[in-house]
Amino acid sequence: MQLGSEEQKEKYLPKIVSEWVGSFCLSEPSSGSDAFALKTVAKADGNDFIINGSKMWITNAGHASFFLVFANAEPSKGYKGITCFLVDRNQEGVTVAKKEDKLGIRASSTCSIFFENVRVPKTAILGEYGKGYKYAIECLNAGRIGIGAQMIGLAQGCFDATIPYLQERKQFNSRLIDFQGMQHQVSQVAVEIEAARLLVYNAARMKDNNIPFVKQAAMAKLYSSQVASSASSKCVEWLGGVGFTKEYPVEKYYRDAKIGTIYEGTSNIQLNTIAKLIDAEYQHHS
Repeated sequence: MQLGSEEQKEKYLPKIVSEWVGSFCLSEPSSGSDAFALKTVAKADGNDFIINGSKMWITNAGHASFFLVFANAEPSKGYKGITCFLVDRNQEGVTVAKKEDKLGIRASSTCSIFFENVRVPKTAILGEYGKGYKYAIECLNAGRIGIGAQMIGLAQGCFDATIPYLQERKQFNSRLIDFQGMQHQVSQVAVEIEAARLLVYNAARMKDNNIPFVKQAAMAKLYSSQVASSASSKCVEWLGGVGFTKEYPVEKYYRDAKIGTIYEGTSNIQLNTIAKLIDAEYQHHS
């Protein structure tokens, strides 16, 4: 909506709000965290570009009607040659591979996509030529707030599914939640979920008010994914044997939580980002 031309908006927006799904195509087999080392290229050919390359781990690719494809139109310029193209699924040369058989988030169709001599017009460029890296970074920075919210929802879902069991289940003539050892664990997880929630809310507040938010988004994404992993693991343990079955949804949440430490920037990438921004802040203060 922010970057599209009027022609692009007329073509895509009505479909997006009614029936189409799009996919963000940045990651490649050889460029994950080092995202801008991508090898997909877009070679100029008259008024067109010819795209060749492949993308990997593309969310919703199995159902997407179009793709935002990041390709380097001038490899000699490095990341400054990266440009974003709108590519329709039904264009000749586009192949979507099988759905990956994943540990978690199995409802999401994650696939590889191959582009073989895919011809697109110059009007398929989204935003400005050579600004793809900028758009990708902006999207990822904002997206980390969303991933943080996702992880909090996951952690809260585990908690909500588990506490009633602790209130009902009795061992040694006492409810599980009446044991002090259990109470301390429950309280600790509750505090962590709430702390993660506030980190996400603060990052969202800063973004909405046009305050620099990249550090806060990285912190929110990092911590909320850690909390989701630890909370879901604890909930499986609290449920005991049934927690290890599909009778309760907690085993699914446990599997789903792991992706939070990987996609939209791994936990180590978040730590790198936070450290760089702290370094820059204190250099400025001095």
